[in-house]
Amino acid sequence: MRINVTRSSMPDFEEYCEEIRELWDSHHLTNMGIKHQTLEKQLTEFFGCNHVTLFTNGHLALEAAIHAFNFPEGSEVITTPFTFISTTHAIVRNGLKPVFCDVNEKDYTIDADQIESLITKRTVAIVPVHVYGNLCDVEKIAAIAKKHNLKVIYDAAHAFGVKYKGVSSGCFGDASMFSFHATKVFNTIEGGAVSFADDSLIQKLNDAKNFGIHGTEDCCAVGGNAKMNEFQAAMGICNLRHFSGEVAKRKAVAERYDSHLKGIEGITVNELQKDVQPNYCYYPVFFSGYRYSRDEVFQKLRENDFGARKYFYPLTTDMTCYKDIYDASQTPVARKLAGQVLTLPMYADLPLETVDEICRVITG
Repeated sequence: MRINVTRSSMPDFEEYCEEIRELWDSHHLTNMGIKHQTLEKQLTEFFGCNHVTLFTNGHLALEAAIHAFNFPEGSEVITTPFTFISTTHAIVRNGLKPVFCDVNEKDYTIDADQIESLITKRTVAIVPVHVYGNLCDVEKIAAIAKKHNLKVIYDAAHAFGVKYKGVSSGCFGDASMFSFHATKVFNTIEGGAVSFADDSLIQKLNDAKNFGIHGTEDCCAVGGNAKMNEFQAAMGICNLRHFSGEVAKRKAVAERYDSHLKGIEGITVNELQKDVQPNYCYYPVFFSGYRYSRDEVFQKLRENDFGARKYFYPLTTDMTCYKDIYDASQTPVARKLAGQVLTLPMYADLPLETVDEICRVITG
């Protein structure tokens, strides 16, 4: 049986059926019903933030978060190419210009020491990306943003449940986007959310996801349709109950990988950050100077029915839709890491014996 790189966490069938039972009585399946409202409230408490707004997926959540600040068209936004393509698309689809900053080799997030050199009079925001559950240098980024009067909108798709010095990842910046896709450490099947503090964003984000409709007889803004439905929200309510247990299981998987791969010359595994409570959402491994190249390891795993992912490869600036516009050589660390990385199978119920087999393929 093939072992995929991820497997969706799901509650017991009976638990989910019980959660959605009342939908058969109400027939209220969407339009921000009781499940939607309940999950928003629960996530606000979970993050310890002021507000959470749910969306049908993380990408539309990020687009809406950027749109809510009403930046002038053509303005520049500093971000990183070492991310999923959604991050870059969300900036471009808002009529803004991404300016790419390199990442650092320690935690693979945006190199905060390079951000200021990229700021121009057209810069309006920074969109940093938390990577593999590693948090950006939130303190330094906050200081830069304050100094230059910039907004900070975090792509926190990988950072659900992560805390820095006891503070949730949902509390940093002017807004943070979370993805609840089925492959994520917490999922609502598909889904996403924006966490934020500013009360003025509430209506703007609701307008973005519900056509700009106010009441039953008026539309006050130009919006889209990105509402999370009741079945998605119900899955989230169930999965949130079990989140801490899921993370504990993932930790055991990560530690088993570490016991096999840590310290091997030519292999670099992810190091936990100081003062950060991790979520073990992915297990990235970087191959440089190992007896097999990254691509050779990828092929060996594939031949043995083990999935792995070159995550993130290619860089967004190397994708066909952007490569003639941007020069990926301007972010050399990101490009190097993209050529070295594999994320290995990681999910809560992955048997530890299977981890042993995966590592034997890699080291054999």
